[in-house]
Amino acid sequence: MEKEFEQIIEQDNEVIIENDSVPEIEEEILTVAFTEPAPAPKVEKTQKIREHVSGNKRILTGVVVSNKADKTIVIAVVRQVAHPLYKKYFKRTNKFMAHDELNECKIGDKVKVKESRPLSARKRWELVEIIERAK
Repeated sequence: MEKEFEQIIEQDNEVIIENDSVPEIEEEILTVAFTEPAPAPKVEKTQKIREHVSGNKRILTGVVVSNKADKTIVIAVVRQVAHPLYKKYFKRTNKFMAHDELNECKIGDKVKVKESRPLSARKRWELVEIIERAK
């Protein structure tokens, strides 16, 4: 396999020299192709507050604007919308009432809430986690 030989072929007064040392390269490719991949590093799973988001429930991220009611927070969700005619982006804000079982949110906290069954007349969201505390 390691023998190299040259063949001289004359075609239309041209001399073409072919060098066959291909089997060595093929062996290297095969050894690389069939080696086992390195094991992936193990990542520890971190538990979040009330992580059991199931089904296809919506998840929103917003800022707490009120926490005066017992076990209830009001969050403001800001989104950017393009004007249909002028295509300029502007902000739209919606407020949602969410259930905070432990009364742990403060005004200004950035939180993540998920959709839930109706908990009161206007409360249809649950607190999933506090992303960032207010300063």
